[in-house]
Amino acid sequence: MNAPELTVIWAGIIALAVAIYVMLDGFDLGIGILLPWFAKGEEREIAINSVAPVWDGNETWLVLGGGGLLAAFPLAYAIILPALYAPLIAMLLGLILRGVSFEFRHRDPKHLTLWERSFTLGSFVATISQGIALGALLQGISVTGRSYGGGWWDWLSPFTLLCAVSLVAGYGLLGSCWLIFKTQGELQKRAFALAKPLSGLLLAAIVLVSLATPFLEAKYYARWIGAPGIYIAGVVPLAVAACAFQLWQSLVQRKELAPFLYTLALFALCFIGLAISIWPDVIPGRVSIWQAATDVKSQIFMFYGVAITLPLVLANTALAYWVFRGKATKEGYH
Repeated sequence: MNAPELTVIWAGIIALAVAIYVMLDGFDLGIGILLPWFAKGEEREIAINSVAPVWDGNETWLVLGGGGLLAAFPLAYAIILPALYAPLIAMLLGLILRGVSFEFRHRDPKHLTLWERSFTLGSFVATISQGIALGALLQGISVTGRSYGGGWWDWLSPFTLLCAVSLVAGYGLLGSCWLIFKTQGELQKRAFALAKPLSGLLLAAIVLVSLATPFLEAKYYARWIGAPGIYIAGVVPLAVAACAFQLWQSLVQRKELAPFLYTLALFALCFIGLAISIWPDVIPGRVSIWQAATDVKSQIFMFYGVAITLPLVLANTALAYWVFRGKATKEGYH
């Protein structure tokens, strides 16, 4: 295995970790976002209990994605981190607030309202921050030499705010579809009622982001609008439309598992679209994965470690979801 091939593998590992994080942690962040729409008491208890066994394990993938970027692509890490200090710090603070409130709402019932509001606030802050960070990376980061060359507020723009709103809608839809799958009765009915407008909002957001993206960078335009890229990339919008139609049909037919799976498929297609836009750059239009990669000996050393630990983490994640399968109840798993 030569260095270029190993660098591509490492890019794939980090992309996989981030994708799994977004899709898994997305639904429990979505439940936090939607919590005010559920009735106080039993409905909120069941909603939170549905993610209690898995929410902290879902964040393992964020650690792998961030740690892998530092270890395998240190130049990219050194440029991206100062460019996105504000949204990334806000994200971490939101995740901390969410985790603390998640635990304390069970241990301090006298202040239940405070902890539930904190849970929602932390979920909103983390989600908005992730959307802004993604949008800022996609719109381009200024690079001077081998360091960040932009200003403090470059991450804030109409496009990054659009990405933030899009992710709030996406996580909200994931959360509602998860509750459709994991609950029953009135809470499930409420989740169905929330999923329909959220699916429309997400689809509209995907369309707006897709229309704006080709004009952010010349490479994006060539791949999405120009020939021959349009003949390859054009398959993705068609797949998104088909998946969105199937999602809507599954909601109308009140299926339980299908809406969640179709929403995950929509997220996967969005990741494929993102990969088409930026490949092979890790900082779009500025730094490629090969320019940002660490030396080959380090990549090989880390690869052996990941080859052992990644299957174990995947197996542990699958086992957790299998053990806690079935409908959530008020007593739950907490």
